Amino acid sequence: MNRRYFIKGTSASIVLSSFGSYGFEYFKNEKPKRVGLIGAGWYGKSDLFKLIQVANVDVIAICDVDQNHLATAAELVAQRQKSGKKPKLYTDYRKMLETNNLDIVLIGSPDHWHALQCISALKSGAHVYVQKPTSVDVMEGEAMVAAARKYDRVVQVGTQRKSTPHLIDVKKEIVDVGLLGNIAHVEMCCYYHMRADGNPPEQPVPDFLDYDMWTGPAPLRPYDGIPHKRWWRTFREYGNGMMGDMGVHMLDTVRWMLDLGWPERISSQGGIYVQKGGKSNTPDTQSAVFEYPELNCIWQHRSWGSPVDEEYPWAFIIYGDKGVLKGSPMQADFMPNGTGTPIHFDVVYEKEKYPEDLIEKDNELHAAPANRGHMIDFLDAIQNNSRPIADIEEGHISSASCILANLSMDLGRPLVYDPKTRTVVDDEEATQLLTREYRTPWIHPHPDRI
Repeated sequence: MNRRYFIKGTSASIVLSSFGSYGFEYFKNEKPKRVGLIGAGWYGKSDLFKLIQVANVDVIAICDVDQNHLATAAELVAQRQKSGKKPKLYTDYRKMLETNNLDIVLIGSPDHWHALQCISALKSGAHVYVQKPTSVDVMEGEAMVAAARKYDRVVQVGTQRKSTPHLIDVKKEIVDVGLLGNIAHVEMCCYYHMRADGNPPEQPVPDFLDYDMWTGPAPLRPYDGIPHKRWWRTFREYGNGMMGDMGVHMLDTVRWMLDLGWPERISSQGGIYVQKGGKSNTPDTQSAVFEYPELNCIWQHRSWGSPVDEEYPWAFIIYGDKGVLKGSPMQADFMPNGTGTPIHFDVVYEKEKYPEDLIEKDNELHAAPANRGHMIDFLDAIQNNSRPIADIEEGHISSASCILANLSMDLGRPLVYDPKTRTVVDDEEATQLLTREYRTPWIHPHPDRI
């Protein structure tokens, strides 16, 4: 059976018009919103540029602990935004939030900073777009949800697969109409060779980088080179490895596709089995099971070797008794059991409509339409005082589930998390690990003390 037989017919313009009740053009004509960015590296700038493309904004301020990042971002923003003005520059996000009355704050800093910066931005009165995963430990995420609700602000999490045009169509045209039948198994995977595993020597901190502020509440590692863009992701001090980086996207997508909440039980095994030569302390091999009633969602990653399916190296596979659905950021394929026509969905590009995408450094062309749609949904939620598609609570469930998988791997046993009591059921040791120790003088946020 030819998997390429049926090509998607829905046009990109129809797909993208489904984002929000106001549509793509509405926010370009609105009164400009005052915007600040925390974390002016790769994806922080990329998110900001997508917002500039779809809305009338005035980028007032940018914060980063790297002076080179700041200078580059200021130049690019002045070229992109309508006013042509350079934003004010800060190295301490607290000063930026205190001295500017911002409507929106984008957070593109490393994972270990998300909670403190998000909560501070919410307290300042801003709506927040924060990159995934929401947090490094579970209680940080709980505090972020509590802050969003207390201050009645919109928080959109950067799990943009929910705003990916071809995956929106997959959900509507395959999953929601029941073409898969009874769904009883899900597999998710990532086989990218993306785990940095070098052995650089310790060295002096360069003058342009405030390394102490970059580290913030995390443990202070000896400085061994610029931690961004990939190096920090290889350490558990700052994040949750490929599980928290890539797994959160696929789990979040599957939860959205199938309308799933918290897993009933989570178990995981893994470790450093192959790439043993470097400093990295995140697993190069890991599997996890997220258990739901009569449905297991299984994750597998390897940062070595070959993918199981070359066309789907980072993907989800949903198995039903009537068919199988494979999906990724690049494409999707529905394969019916028995007779029937396979249906193929292709990624949507918008190179002609947004030619600046082609010159943006390190821009993910396949993700650009999804990121723009995610911004429109965020703005729409602000306008309507409603919850966005990737509301902080949903982002927290997906992120915390991945964090719990890592804790299960560390402890060597399954975990059952109770979000009502914010404890791991019958496991005091695991419950204590839901909150990690912060470096002085930073204070860990708690949902009951927001």
